[in-house]
Amino acid sequence: MWESIFWLIAVAAFVAAEAVTTALVSVWFAVGAAAALLLSFTPLHFGWQVLAFAVVSAAVLLIMLPRLAARRGQQPPPVTNGSPLTIGKQGTVLKALVPGTLGRVHVDGLDWQARSAVPMEPGSACRVLDVDGFILIVEPVPVPEPAAR
Repeated sequence: MWESIFWLIAVAAFVAAEAVTTALVSVWFAVGAAAALLLSFTPLHFGWQVLAFAVVSAAVLLIMLPRLAARRGQQPPPVTNGSPLTIGKQGTVLKALVPGTLGRVHVDGLDWQARSAVPMEPGSACRVLDVDGFILIVEPVPVPEPAAR
């Protein structure tokens, strides 16, 4: 009876660990513990249950690893710095841009650190010229003159 409780707790712990990490680090152990849980209802000794846990966990890992590795290359890597996709986009200055210091701008729904060769006040429009690591290089966007009547 205690073996069933042990394996039930193990299944719950491995599933909880997987839910917290979402990185596929313990799902194979959860499957192995579930197999051992099923064996705990048979007259097999605890040592056989542990062996079943290890064998099933290793088998699931060996079956899934090549599939996961193949899938990994299909998705583009995440953007980890100032995205080149922001070049040419317009945004709004959040923190004043003074030449030689960093300010902040809002572009494409995200706040970025930014640098500018000319001073720019908060609320003014800017355009992204380039990206330097995590920092956007911006310029002011001229405000169109109202049409004369």
